[in-house]
Amino acid sequence: MTRSNVYVTRMIPQQTIDDLRQFHDVEVNPHDRALTRDELLKAVRGRDAVITLLTDSIDAEVLDAAGRGCKIFANYAVGFNNFDLQAATERGVIMTNTPGVLDDATATHAWALLLATARRISESERYVREGKWHGWAPMAFIGQDVDNKTLGVAGLGRIGSKFARKAAAFDMKVIYTDAQRNPELEQRLGATFVDKETLLRESDYLSLHLPLLPETHHYIGAAELAKMKRTAILINAARGPLVDEKALVAALRDKVIWGAGLDVFEREPELEPGLSSLDNALVVPHIASATIETRLAMGKIAVDNVISVLKGEKPQTCINPEVLRSMA
Repeated sequence: MTRSNVYVTRMIPQQTIDDLRQFHDVEVNPHDRALTRDELLKAVRGRDAVITLLTDSIDAEVLDAAGRGCKIFANYAVGFNNFDLQAATERGVIMTNTPGVLDDATATHAWALLLATARRISESERYVREGKWHGWAPMAFIGQDVDNKTLGVAGLGRIGSKFARKAAAFDMKVIYTDAQRNPELEQRLGATFVDKETLLRESDYLSLHLPLLPETHHYIGAAELAKMKRTAILINAARGPLVDEKALVAALRDKVIWGAGLDVFEREPELEPGLSSLDNALVVPHIASATIETRLAMGKIAVDNVISVLKGEKPQTCINPEVLRSMA
């Protein structure tokens, strides 16, 4: 039996690669970086399946380069804004993602950003490493309390609800916005549904957990930042373009808000000029799902999806189910 040919656009946990190699021939991007556009177009040519990352823009050109024999592009991510789903569906190519398994890790990471920003952990840690600390001082690195504050959550989906649940440990008041109310979660979490204006006005900490859609692009811009408390902290571990980064840099510089903890950025890996030099901005390199357990689980879903499709079976997390219906 001929083995199918699978390409992986960047190294994922070795264990998952080994699992895939039991059934198929696998080639992995040998570079510890994202492929260039030309490299991607060349790499996918003639493949039966491709495992991709969010850094890979999979559009009609890439799908056509892969050819008619390519049955699936499996994203090693829960997000899929890098996929042109319409182009894939038109070509009968299955597209999948890895939802569910990174919810806890991402929610916990958002809390790490919140706590570290509130207590100026990164700033003070650099101070010690640079040899500037000469002993305890009563006014050094004064931060903010978290207990008994108001936590605003934009998007009470899988990750947002897990994030909100952890607020109980700090006796926080939770308010949220979403496309629609969720009375069950409100009762379970003690959360209150509010409109966006109220969320901006009342939140001491505002954490974004929205999908990136045309209507959520720049969900936070200059106008929104101006409505927030001057003591407010913004957290974003969802998608970079939810925030107008240029407006955020200005707001942080001018003390319109107190601080921001960011795991994602508008034009990754580039940062808006001036952002990295701001002491009231905590910036980390898109690591919300970076735990051993989570990355292995993501790899397992992506690999299982590929194996299923190449066996002629349905994948567990198809995001363009129209293709599956046309195959039935």
